[in-house]
Amino acid sequence: MNRSPVNKEAYAIPVMAIAAGVIVANVYYNQPILSQIGLAFHTTESKIGKMSMLAQLGYGLGMFFLLPLGDKVNRKKLIIFTSILLSVALIGTAYVKSLGLLLVLSFFTGLFSTPAQIILPMAATLGKENRGKNVGKVFSGILTGILGARVLSGLITTYFGWQYVFIVSAVLVLIVIVLLHFFLPEVPIRFTGNYLSLIRSTLQLVKEYKVLRQASLLGAFTFGVFCSFWTTLTFHLSMAPLHYSTAQIGLFGLIAIGGALVAPVFGKAADKGNVFKSLFFTVSLITASIALIKLFPHSVFVLITGVFFLDIGVQATQITNFTRIYALNENAHSRLNTVYMTTYFIGAATGTYFGLLSWKLGQWNLATWQMIVWSLIALLIVYVSKRNSEPVESSMPSMPKAAA
Repeated sequence: MNRSPVNKEAYAIPVMAIAAGVIVANVYYNQPILSQIGLAFHTTESKIGKMSMLAQLGYGLGMFFLLPLGDKVNRKKLIIFTSILLSVALIGTAYVKSLGLLLVLSFFTGLFSTPAQIILPMAATLGKENRGKNVGKVFSGILTGILGARVLSGLITTYFGWQYVFIVSAVLVLIVIVLLHFFLPEVPIRFTGNYLSLIRSTLQLVKEYKVLRQASLLGAFTFGVFCSFWTTLTFHLSMAPLHYSTAQIGLFGLIAIGGALVAPVFGKAADKGNVFKSLFFTVSLITASIALIKLFPHSVFVLITGVFFLDIGVQATQITNFTRIYALNENAHSRLNTVYMTTYFIGAATGTYFGLLSWKLGQWNLATWQMIVWSLIALLIVYVSKRNSEPVESSMPSMPKAAA
């Protein structure tokens, strides 16, 4: 009896989405369990808090210095090799006894989580007619990993201990490596220069493409709202009159995952050329969600509804942005992603900083005002971008420019 061969192309996008989510989650696993890790190492909250900071720093540096390599070397080999290093860092984290070494491993965990962002632009190469749809699915995998990490790490720590968070994650990464080996497609190498010229060409893209500048700035402000919201929401829910526990607060991540799964619908709209119509709607959804939560700060129903639609707005905006920038140059997807994601996480750090500052000065009332201001700036960016864009840009041309 003959068995029909496995259609690897049919499984490529789902495997890429799962792999990206499993890998990127490692940057965020530590956040809900820092206090438990701090107790195990007999250290203060401020010192153990560096674990999260160093993971984010490693991830940011990886995006700038490793992500461009996706255009220069074999992406599949780069992703698998870096993922193997990630699994080693995770196993080390589970068994390390020194706080200093724990912090070093946290940095490398973030650095070696970069494959999530190398996988993302690969999705844009698999069928130009479905670019937005494919990118949306993989990006939803990334967001599910980010949001689900908080829920999963809290549950595992509660029942088994914090070390098992990193052991389980290491096993998941190893499983993903096997799947990637069999199903990840080979993508032709697009850049033949040396590493320094690769970095210079990455920076040159900022000057060359107005759409990249517009999308990056919009991404920074919308993700800044997202990070500001989630940072201060924890404080808001834990205070009177709600007094939610850590486990209850973590469950809000499940609501956000639902929003992330709906977001790929907007990738389809971008594929059809409705770029600015989509962006106006999604950024307006962000603004309306924050405004609604501000008006009814203690309504559980409003909080759940607001979280759901806020997440749809933020993630759908990013998916549309990805669709725009990946249409700019078929030979520079990784470098375009480097510019976008570096700016994106600068916005995240800045949004978190202003969220914390607003909370310190005026708690939830001022924090939500800050988020509304940022979302209104994002709407202004969409308006100005539409005014300054040629009519042909709105139709999402498929003809790439010459190689950078």
